[in-house]
Amino acid sequence: MSKRVTDELGNMEMDVISVSSSRRSSENSTYVHKVGKPPKKTLLKEIGCIVKETFFSDDPLRNFKDQPRSRKFVLGLQAVFPILEWGRHYSLSKFKGDFIAGLTIASLCIPQDIGYAKLAYLPPQYGLYSSFIPPLIYAFMGSSRDIAIGPVAVVSLLLGTLLHNEIDPSKNPVDYRRLAFTATFFAGVTQATIGFFRLGFLIDFLSHAAIVGFMAGAAVTVSLQQLKGLLGIKIFTKKTDIVSVMRSVFYAAHHGWNWQTILIGLSFLAFILVAKYIGKKKKKLFWVPAIAPMISIVLSTFFMYITRADKHGVQIVKHIRSGINPPSVDEIFFSGEYLAKGLRIGVLAGMMALTEAVAIGRTFASMKDYQLDGNKEMVALGTMNIVGSMTSCYVATGGFSRSAVNYMAGCHTTVSNIVMSGVVLLTLELITPLFKYTPNAILASIVISAVISLIDIEAMTLIWKIDKFDFVACMGAFFGVVFSSVEIGLLIAVLISFVKILFQVTRPRTSVLGKLPRTTVYRNIRIYPDAAKVPGILIVRVDSAIYFSNSNYIKERILRRLMDEEEKLKENSQPRIQYLVVEMSPVTDIDTSGIHAMEELLRSLEKRDVKLVLANPAPVVVDKLHASKFHEMIGEDKIFLTVEDAVKTCAPKMDLEP
Repeated sequence: MSKRVTDELGNMEMDVISVSSSRRSSENSTYVHKVGKPPKKTLLKEIGCIVKETFFSDDPLRNFKDQPRSRKFVLGLQAVFPILEWGRHYSLSKFKGDFIAGLTIASLCIPQDIGYAKLAYLPPQYGLYSSFIPPLIYAFMGSSRDIAIGPVAVVSLLLGTLLHNEIDPSKNPVDYRRLAFTATFFAGVTQATIGFFRLGFLIDFLSHAAIVGFMAGAAVTVSLQQLKGLLGIKIFTKKTDIVSVMRSVFYAAHHGWNWQTILIGLSFLAFILVAKYIGKKKKKLFWVPAIAPMISIVLSTFFMYITRADKHGVQIVKHIRSGINPPSVDEIFFSGEYLAKGLRIGVLAGMMALTEAVAIGRTFASMKDYQLDGNKEMVALGTMNIVGSMTSCYVATGGFSRSAVNYMAGCHTTVSNIVMSGVVLLTLELITPLFKYTPNAILASIVISAVISLIDIEAMTLIWKIDKFDFVACMGAFFGVVFSSVEIGLLIAVLISFVKILFQVTRPRTSVLGKLPRTTVYRNIRIYPDAAKVPGILIVRVDSAIYFSNSNYIKERILRRLMDEEEKLKENSQPRIQYLVVEMSPVTDIDTSGIHAMEELLRSLEKRDVKLVLANPAPVVVDKLHASKFHEMIGEDKIFLTVEDAVKTCAPKMDLEP
């Protein structure tokens, strides 16, 4: 009995030793994961995937799945008119916040609208018109809770400059106004089309750096244009570049400046800037800079009325037509020579307005942590401008200054736009005659104070620190606007953005990798000095998809890396390179030219007696390697899931731990 127990215990001990030995042997053995081949897709399915990822990446129809027809109809209405969705949960507490916000932005937008209309070379009432109808349309169709709609300085300047190049507003005001409505109509059509066909990614081609430079340049140009009203100059250049403007200012210095106008303008400009400083320092006093322009309007108009300074050369607004927007459908050019001009101007103005509105909307959406549907925004903006063009409005969009005030005033929904629109309606019906004695210098001061915030020095400094090429794009757009014109600056901004894209696509980075100590991780040896190269193996990572535009460059860069490494090894009398491992995890795609480049690389390496190895290719890349039979040329055993697997297989007898 005792002997049997002893024998059984001995057998169990031998089994434990055997299992332990087997486990150690398994742990020490090398297991290489095979790279899986993705399932073959049909042509239609592949095209469908591409279309879905390009236009429907956010799956906009997901809410409609498995819903009855009646529910789908309701969801469809809510998709077009978001107010039907959030309106069900609207409360009195939210209305209080929206009401205060609406009143606050109305006090800011009314004086701004009058000044911005002058930038567009339109009578002042058209600025007010554009803050009445468009905000109402947006309130029902827009998805941003914080955007405040109306004319903005940059778009007004761009529109005015482009229209002025076609028609002189002083000589032919009727056709000029009609062309403005035509451009607004096509601006809306452009915006709605981009949103409806989900082409919102097109506006992303204008880089942030280029937008920062363009906005700063436009702010300088707008401010220079206001020198006419601020200094009381009667004869002023029609050009917008800084050289022409300053020449006109200095030529008028001896006889064209009016000291009363300068005193009024600078005094209230200082008042508004101090109010902005107070609001910036103390967030709770956000209403101070918001009401400062209206206070300036009221006080300056009162002083002008009692002193009659207009008889001493101080220019005043004189007359603002009262009443709500008159219809203008019959004034739009749907045929004739101005149709094409209106289309061209409208597309440019619409894209600029769209870029500004979407950027502002995304900024405030991220601050309040809610999702903003960019394509819905574009449809809403386009619809409001189409309707606006038929009701005597010019291009409206989301303005940064009024949207910031709307946000800080505690708005909850787009009802704040409805409140603002209501105040503008009362202004048009009852108050416009009171603006008769408002000095132009005050409007100039309000516009200058509004656009100064567009000059973002901090953003420019950050761009310089992060990316020097971005800074070149920023400065190119800035100087293009300041020294030439708004449209030239916009063109430069777009061109530099495309140049940057082309540069990054055609000249991607490649880097040599080494193994980090005590890990199986491989990183760039320039960034990680501790990363050690593997003897006899060169590991190169390609940081881009391989297309026709960069395939030849990538092949040459890889060969150059190999040649440089071989020269170093030869100088130090070290073993030559036997394997070239291409780490392909950043390679998201490869086309026919890329495959040909890989074939040429393979042949070049064979002549050097170096074997080509691929590591971590993406499924799309694997699929195309199989379709082109490249996997047969290189060999299935030369394609690995990780760099570690490739190194272990290619150098199994080397001690890889540095």
